[in-house]
Amino acid sequence: MIEAENLKRIYHLGAVTVEALGGVSITISQGEYVGIMGPSGSGKSTLLHQLALLDRPTSGLIRLQGTDVTRLSDEERTWFRLMHLGYVFQDYALVTELNVMENVAIPMITRGEPYDDCYTAARDVLEKVGLIRRQDHLVCELSGGEQQRVSIARALVNRPAIIYADEPCANLDTANSRMILELFRTLNQSLGQTIVMVSHEPWHQEYFDRVIFLRDGRLEDDAADPDPAPVSRSHHRDIP
Repeated sequence: MIEAENLKRIYHLGAVTVEALGGVSITISQGEYVGIMGPSGSGKSTLLHQLALLDRPTSGLIRLQGTDVTRLSDEERTWFRLMHLGYVFQDYALVTELNVMENVAIPMITRGEPYDDCYTAARDVLEKVGLIRRQDHLVCELSGGEQQRVSIARALVNRPAIIYADEPCANLDTANSRMILELFRTLNQSLGQTIVMVSHEPWHQEYFDRVIFLRDGRLEDDAADPDPAPVSRSHHRDIP
């Protein structure tokens, strides 16, 4: 489903060179709910952006559903994202001038689908996230938790192979965060939805099938560890 080999991402900030990713290789199977975790500046969002085709790696290989996406042109990448991937961002990224139904339908409309099909699909996913009664409301009339559920519905409307979520609970309180995480887990279990989520909250681990830990732009096993703890570590850690 998702394969990354020796991913590197280097930024040049004037005379300064920053290695955000230092050769990361991972595999994520279809139907997994995987967390990407690590301290601030460890490369979590950078890795997600590479896997989600929101940025290009400096070097390395990414295969999504068997396609070497590092070889795609910008136009081909845009179409691949639209056809196969869904996104949930921490700031919701909703269009304030549109109502809930219209926000959710946008990805299908962008694909050129008939409007009746777009709104039928939007109603279906709004039912799944428990917001069908809010379909005619504007974004400003929703709570933070409701806005994030709208963004999840929008991510689902095209039936994507993979949903990428970049700290989707960062702007939510604990109660709303649990609601979002429970929703992700339900979608993962009931639909077999593959979900890759960046998080910085340790308690979120209870929701993931597996966690990929990063530190200093590398998988935790590959990063220098000045404190050799007696506990065996793995960058692919199963959560009991």
